[in-house]
Amino acid sequence: MKVSNEEKSMKLAESGREEWHKSSFLKEMFMGNFSFHLIDPFPILQGLTGEEYLEFYKNYKRFLIEEVDADLIDREGKIPKNIIDRLKEMKLFALKIGKEYGGLGFTQAEYNEILKLTSSKDSNLSALLSAHQSIGVPQPLILFGTKEQKEKYLTRIALGQISAFALTETNAGSDPANLSTTVVDEGDYYILNGEKLWCTNVTIADVIVVMARHPEDDLLSAFIVEMNFEGVKVEHRCHFMGLRALENGVVSFKNVKIPKENLISERGNGLKVALVTLNTGRLALPAAISGLVKKNLEIARLWSREREQWGKPIYKHEAIAHKIADLASSSFAVETISDLATALYDNHQDIRLEAAVAKLFCSEIGWECIDTLLQIRGGRGYETADSLKTRGEANIPVEKLMRDFRINRIFEGTTEIMHLFIAREAVDKHLKIAGVLLAKDKSIGKKIKGLPKIVLFYFSWYSKLWMSWNFWPSFGKFKEFSHHLRFINRSTKKLARQIFHGMIIYGPGLQNKQVFLFRIVDIAVELYVMAACISKARQRQTAEHRNVADIFCTSSTIRVKKLFNDLWSNCDDAKYELAKKIENDEYLWLEDGIVELTQDQKQNLQSKRRS
Repeated sequence: MKVSNEEKSMKLAESGREEWHKSSFLKEMFMGNFSFHLIDPFPILQGLTGEEYLEFYKNYKRFLIEEVDADLIDREGKIPKNIIDRLKEMKLFALKIGKEYGGLGFTQAEYNEILKLTSSKDSNLSALLSAHQSIGVPQPLILFGTKEQKEKYLTRIALGQISAFALTETNAGSDPANLSTTVVDEGDYYILNGEKLWCTNVTIADVIVVMARHPEDDLLSAFIVEMNFEGVKVEHRCHFMGLRALENGVVSFKNVKIPKENLISERGNGLKVALVTLNTGRLALPAAISGLVKKNLEIARLWSREREQWGKPIYKHEAIAHKIADLASSSFAVETISDLATALYDNHQDIRLEAAVAKLFCSEIGWECIDTLLQIRGGRGYETADSLKTRGEANIPVEKLMRDFRINRIFEGTTEIMHLFIAREAVDKHLKIAGVLLAKDKSIGKKIKGLPKIVLFYFSWYSKLWMSWNFWPSFGKFKEFSHHLRFINRSTKKLARQIFHGMIIYGPGLQNKQVFLFRIVDIAVELYVMAACISKARQRQTAEHRNVADIFCTSSTIRVKKLFNDLWSNCDDAKYELAKKIENDEYLWLEDGIVELTQDQKQNLQSKRRS
């Protein structure tokens, strides 16, 4: 029987998944269990107090203040060589590399604090460091490399070599089944052919990780490729709306000979290497976003106090006051979620869901924050820093912050891909229990045979989901947070019921009800962040922390209630049908009165679709 491209993609994605071996707050939540004890007390971040780290942090902050000109970097679209040289000298490219290889040996938490500080100055620098160290060569080697690979490459990187991660292709983004870059086994070498797109750092990199497919069996593997290998060529440096100094490009491989010892992990284990690396890499992005959101709050606070309208500072107008309060509570939530995922990682927990949620939540709410800041700054927010400076005003680059930030909803898994990834994990237990009923390759006999066990499980499990009344458990010991925790507990059980109802109503088609699944994920994200903020506020034990956590939880409660309502009261099917008709050219009248794309542009789009 011929396997469809969709089935092929799903099978490959499933092959790269890891099985769950440890408890996870979010995994339990999807099954209706509010396991607050898994994140309360709030886990302690590793490091952050050592003399070596504190001295490094102080010196690096001084460097950012005194030597880095973020406006110049944006204007020229290039990080000056002297800045990159200084970063190498200070070992910014070896923050997490062990001291035995010449690195600084910082913890993930310490690394994140450096990224947070960096992004508050310039996102081009944080992108350079993160692409190199979060997903570039160091991270896969730390996780999967042999002793020989680590000694050879980590030592060189600690001395200043820059790395990159090459996965994306013109027709292969988050779906690795479409990878066309191939490797063929030829004696002492693998022969690599293909092309990679949007490879950050590749234009200045010394060594990169390349994902490629074995054409004989379609398995994927990961390889260390040095940029000076014969046949490796940077074809083009890409330029973007924001992050104008991003060293991102297209790299091609023509009969590149890769030594056998440069295979990372095992043959066919490439997808696992990529997924686990990205899991860890997703810890860096929330940290960088936290630095940006804090910067947004600082600008909004100072400007709203200084700017007057109708005889009083604008922060005294309720509309602006609400925006500032939202910025403050969002800043607290973003840092909390970043810190929680990081602490769990440093404590050797399975963080695939927590990291994905941190990336999703922080990138989405961070975008809302920068949009809010621009609105508060008004015309000055839309004006460039150079123009403001020329007019004699403070060169606060809000429009640059917005341009630079937008990529975060795309980097390391788009918002939509993150929703799908989390949704798959949300139904993991259900697939293990009732997957036989949904499987296309199972006979009717096997499905009937498995039915009694499935019915018994769901009768017991579903009944327990209703055993939570409004004031039980009371959570009384949590005082001012007790009503929020009761809401989270009730909503967690309701969430699990809604997932089950979706399975019953949509059956195997549930995987195609993406908007339904996205709302399920968004509910879980809100509940998780609420619980994390409460735990963090309890750890800090100050009135200020309790106040800002309460504001976030109250706002989040409103969003959760709306999301539950939207699960079953919506126009999802109507929108889907309309989209199909639009793509069938039935609504071309909506495009009347515009200057159309050129014929060349249209043909180019069509050729990409056919390929």
